[in-house]
Amino acid sequence: MKKLVIIGVFLGFLITACASLNSSKTNVLGHFNPKKDLLLVQFDCKTDVDDLHSVAGLATLLNNKRFKGVNYHAVAGSYGVQGGLYVPANELFQHTFDNRWSDAHTNRDKALTEVTELVTQVLKQGGHIWIAEAGQSDFSADMVRNIQSSMPDMNTKELIHIVQHSDWNEEVTGKESLDFVKTNTEYHKIADGNAANNGTPQLRSDGPFDWQSYVSNARLTKSWNMAIDLGNQYNGKEGRYENKSITNGGLDFSDISEVCWIFGFEHLKDYSSFFQEFSAK
Repeated sequence: MKKLVIIGVFLGFLITACASLNSSKTNVLGHFNPKKDLLLVQFDCKTDVDDLHSVAGLATLLNNKRFKGVNYHAVAGSYGVQGGLYVPANELFQHTFDNRWSDAHTNRDKALTEVTELVTQVLKQGGHIWIAEAGQSDFSADMVRNIQSSMPDMNTKELIHIVQHSDWNEEVTGKESLDFVKTNTEYHKIADGNAANNGTPQLRSDGPFDWQSYVSNARLTKSWNMAIDLGNQYNGKEGRYENKSITNGGLDFSDISEVCWIFGFEHLKDYSSFFQEFSAK
């Protein structure tokens, strides 16, 4: 009888522990804790116009009710050592993100200060930082250096996570910066969001895609129209990189594969399944 009581108590404890664990999991989106963490999405905007489509792609995901309350901030112009002309898109960023973005192209020091302050606040409150590098890691490296200087006891290797999907982005990151973030943050290199069947969603179409059928929100529709129009205006112009998918009337928001990974949606197949998953309809 005594054994049965002990077993019963043990099973009761196990059930309670499992329920508590499941309850805590419901508060987490993939790797991200919406109650404490900060999402930084940093766009180089140089010289490929895919970043413009990625701005609208990010807005599409965040517009879904599951991401209500997510603490996020965007950065424009977080480029590395690559040459070529910048793709100006301040109007798109302002419309899409209101004041939740920084302009590192116009004033890098100001943007770095703004982002460092946001990161500091979250770290002090026990949160983690998740950085989707829609570009290179030079800006991230300087931000982490700021944090280490002002908060020397903070374990940036444990608390700051960088996600990168592009070999090319790594190649045009300053070597010192790339080595620094790989050493001083938890650095995740995931499969390229331009390719299919590799473990991340292929967020690039080689021809037209009827995204309008999935987007009913007027503000979001305007973001997509602005991104597409600006993309067509600057794609391949004045020596900028020509994105053939966009030339052919397609979409390219491949940088958002990193955000999908952070939030636990790396299983999505492609751009079509992305819209199906996050459509507000």
